[in-house]
Amino acid sequence: MLHVNDKSSWAIGGSLIVGLGVGLFFLPNALAFIGSLLIGLGLGLVISSLV
Repeated sequence: MLHVNDKSSWAIGGSLIVGLGVGLFFLPNALAFIGSLLIGLGLGLVISSLV
């Protein structure tokens, strides 16, 4: 059960949104867009495991 003070889900969601923002610059190239989303998700998972 997640507690109110649990910030691990914030790290995953926040870095996914950052990946989406970076991906919008690469929007004509679909693979770079998807790659930036996956990088953001992976970065969030790494940060949440450290927190």
